[in-house]
Parts: sequence; C-alpha cells; structure tokens
Amino acid sequence: MNQLMDRREALRKTALLMGAAVSATAFAGIMQGCKATPELTYVPSFFTEDQARLVSELAQTIIPKTDTPGAKEAGVPGFIDRILKECYKKEDQDKFLNGLAEFEAAAKAAHGDSFIYLSPEKQLAFVKAQNEAAVTAVRADASQPRPFILSAKELTLLGFFTSEPGATQVLQYEAVPGSYKGCIPLSEAGNGKTWAS
Repeated sequence: MNQLMDRREALRKTALLMGAAVSATAFAGIMQGCKATPELTYVPSFFTEDQARLVSELAQTIIPKTDTPGAKEAGVPGFIDRILKECYKKEDQDKFLNGLAEFEAAAKAAHGDSFIYLSPEKQLAFVKAQNEAAVTAVRADASQPRPFILSAKELTLLGFFTSEPGATQVLQYEAVPGSYKGCIPLSEAGNGKTWAS
C-alpha cells in the first residue's frame, strides 16, 4: 500500500513540476510499474535477445523444471539457437522465425501481452491450445507445412534429451560400449525407463 501511495505522490509532484496533468499512458506506466523481463541463460548468436527470451520461455513451458532440470537448465534455448544457425537452410530459418513472430502475435491477441510476461499457468494454457490446434490441422491435412508449435516442441525435446541432464537424470545412460547383462530383473534394467542413445 505504501508503494502505491509513493507512486501517487511521485506522480502528483511530477505533474506539479510540469505544470500540467500527466498523460494517461504515463500514469498507467507509473501505476503498473516495470515488468520483470526473464533473464537469458545464454548469449544468442542466431536469435535477437527478444526472440531468445521468447524461445527460452516457450521451451521452459514445454519442459518445466520439476525434480529434474527444465529446458533452460539443460541449455535447450542455446541448443535451438545453434541448430537453427548452423544446421537449418535459410528458408527453414525464416519459416521458424515467422512462426515465432506469429506465436507471439497470437499470445498478445489472446492475452494482451507478450508470452514472456504471462503467468506460467497462462503460458501453459496458451501452448496447449496452440498444440491442439496444430495437431488438429495436421490430422485434417497432413500435406500442409508443419505448424510452428510442433517444430518448436520437436527441437525442445531433441535438445533436452540429448543434453547431459536429460540423458542422465531422465533417461537411463550408460556410455558406449557399455556392459552386457543377460537375464536381469526389470528393477536392474531401469524400471521401464527408455535408454538414452
């Protein structure tokens, strides 16, 4: 409450100093305060910083941190950045960037704000809605171009499960060539977890 009063007092004093009323836009900005911009966990080489933040938040929404590391902790945003820069053709890079821009525009249209500023619950609901729409569209016409959200999920999963945390903490991992074990109980074979390759 005191912080709100301090802002109002600062606004009143600013208006007096300026000799006029402060605009509605300035008033709204002061009353709302600044939004915390998510920190980047890597230095982008392909994306702009804004695009990198968006990709980071999207990847973290797809694979959040639980009792195992999430996408950010596993370095997935940097992996996506590097894969797009070093492995994708120009037309595929452009397609991804256009899809990213459309994804952000849809988030703003649906929620009135950038995806990176939405609450985790709203981010998850938005990603789920985008995914469901993409899956429905692909099922209806498999010949259409792959929707952005499916490409982003694919890169996120690839980056995560080939990272050290994904391969060792979520999947089973044994360095090649590994040992040969004949007939053993399931509990000794990873309790049903898939092997990391």
